[in-house]
Amino acid sequence: MPSSPSAGVTLADVAAAAGVSTATVSRVLSGNYPVAVRTRARVTAAVDELGYVMNANARALARSRASTIGIVVEDVVEPFFGYIARGVERRAAELGLACLIMASRGSKERELELVDLLRAHRAGGVILVGGSADDRGYRTKMAQRARALADEGGHLVLCGRPPLSDGVPTRSVSYDNEGGAFAITSHLLAHGHRRIAYVGGPDRLSTHTFRLAGHRRALEQHGVVWDDDLVHVGQFGAEFGHATLTALLREGLDATAVFAANDAVAVGVYEAAEEAGISIPGDLSVVGYDDVPVATQLRPRLSTVSVPLEELGRRAAELCVAEPGTLDTDATVGTHLVLRDSVAAPRTTGPLRA
Repeated sequence: MPSSPSAGVTLADVAAAAGVSTATVSRVLSGNYPVAVRTRARVTAAVDELGYVMNANARALARSRASTIGIVVEDVVEPFFGYIARGVERRAAELGLACLIMASRGSKERELELVDLLRAHRAGGVILVGGSADDRGYRTKMAQRARALADEGGHLVLCGRPPLSDGVPTRSVSYDNEGGAFAITSHLLAHGHRRIAYVGGPDRLSTHTFRLAGHRRALEQHGVVWDDDLVHVGQFGAEFGHATLTALLREGLDATAVFAANDAVAVGVYEAAEEAGISIPGDLSVVGYDDVPVATQLRPRLSTVSVPLEELGRRAAELCVAEPGTLDTDATVGTHLVLRDSVAAPRTTGPLRA
């Protein structure tokens, strides 16, 4: 026989009795998400046995949390983030969820504030997109927010960034960042290039770290000696690509190819080359990363690494609301090369100058 209702029984008590998470109990009680029949039965039995009563206010909060997810990007107009955000929004709409999109503008402090804001808006899941800083204090603070969100029945989803630390309750979907960089560098090496300038950054950002690691691994496997002077770290943007190649040409560019760490950097490299009368790929081969639309708009069209950006967003949205055991909570999607017209055999003359 069910016991009489008890005001002292908590959601955590029901979860412990049923052998599930508090998030699962919330979903069974709110009725807004599909839950396995046996799991639902265990939760219902525990509710009856313990006499748990969900008050009206808690029920309203559960419904509001279940209906909204949030996504934090660095910049809403940057194509890399924009296409991921579109994937999140479209999948959220299919799932009947509202989607709040916010921009950190590259600030770690603002990113933390936005997670707090989304929690205050009762978001059932928060998606953090793009690389993260190698900063222990930041990781500690974000881990605290991940735990708080989990305690409230939500999920912190990392999209395209590494884990915070062991034991932190997050979900993640990422792509083979290092593998893509290895493949595009290997493509340049197969054409005979041995002096390849790497242009991009910023330093200590995980995206840059993985791409540079893949670049270095390809060089080492082909017996090419690593040269720190060929690595130019700064920003993922056209302005940095333009300024860097302009400066290198002024000094005399002792490289036959440029690995632009994303397609936006490649745009700046192209602009600087055109201003200096440098032919791509006759004088200088160029490759990029991400395969956003500008890669096909450049002339010559840019060879690059394709990242399934919208698919990343869709998977991240699904992880926000997936019941435990229904999806892999740590997934990796592949990248592939898109070879176009920006690579040729290396020139045989000396350094390039503007």
